[in-house]
Amino acid sequence: MKRRTFIQQSGAASLFLGLGGLSLQSFQNKDTKHITILHTNDVHSHIEPFPATDRRNANRGGFSRRATIVNSIRKENPNTLLLDAGDIFQGTPYFNFYGGEIEFKLMSLLKYDAATIGNHDFDNSIEGLYKQLPHAKFDFLSANYDFKNTVMDTHVKPYKVFVKDSIRIGVFGIGIELDGLVDKRMYKETKYLDPVTVAQDMSRILKDEEHCDLVICLSHLGYNYKRNPDKISDLKLASLTKGIDLIIGGHTHTFLKKPTIAKNSVGKNVLVNQVGWGGINLGRIDFYFDKAGKESTGTNIIV
Repeated sequence: MKRRTFIQQSGAASLFLGLGGLSLQSFQNKDTKHITILHTNDVHSHIEPFPATDRRNANRGGFSRRATIVNSIRKENPNTLLLDAGDIFQGTPYFNFYGGEIEFKLMSLLKYDAATIGNHDFDNSIEGLYKQLPHAKFDFLSANYDFKNTVMDTHVKPYKVFVKDSIRIGVFGIGIELDGLVDKRMYKETKYLDPVTVAQDMSRILKDEEHCDLVICLSHLGYNYKRNPDKISDLKLASLTKGIDLIIGGHTHTFLKKPTIAKNSVGKNVLVNQVGWGGINLGRIDFYFDKAGKESTGTNIIV
């Protein structure tokens, strides 16, 4: 069976474990370029693994365990990006004592490439977030938060383009509406812009002007809201836009076994993924580029 046929029949979003004892590399040729996207969301200051006494997640998670997995994957494929979809802060005493310094320092040591901003990242106020920025050796991306007239102005980019093995990867950030979710005093003059309009504009810029081969949205909108179908979510954003290849989500703490395949506004596939919360899982999406186009596989790894 040809590699393309196998991936299409497997839904284009299942873990490619190999066929007949052959590894994934056995299906690649020298003209195929391989990009790996690793991602987290809603880690919520979980620096250490969950305690052994935890009923649901005993000994799971933690930066050290994640670092071991990430470094192993990077050795396997140097063309790897590590991204986070927000809510880095709040959840353990590490945040209460250090205000986010530990989280940003460890993410920097782990060489995260970019992150977006979640609602809990304002829990020490926008000034508290700004104070910790020197500890972050990676970029914060948010296209629909207008930080003009705040201390965060000029410190957050709408998007960033990464180049791996000549493949151009455009990544942009989208945040949830803060009004009614976060005390106004915490985010000050930050303005929320319509995520659908902004996301469509970002994908157009990244595809048409930046000539990106792959467009990724780092979203903190939430995976889906069945009780409130009109509320914007990752699945809704996928259906209302075009040009986005992958939406990496957060906020709703949704554990997915593998990425969801959604349809965009013109009927093309969009991968939507989220890995729960607390650093328990690590998302992995692999893209393969050749003359015929691109293909993808994905899984969520237990840390």
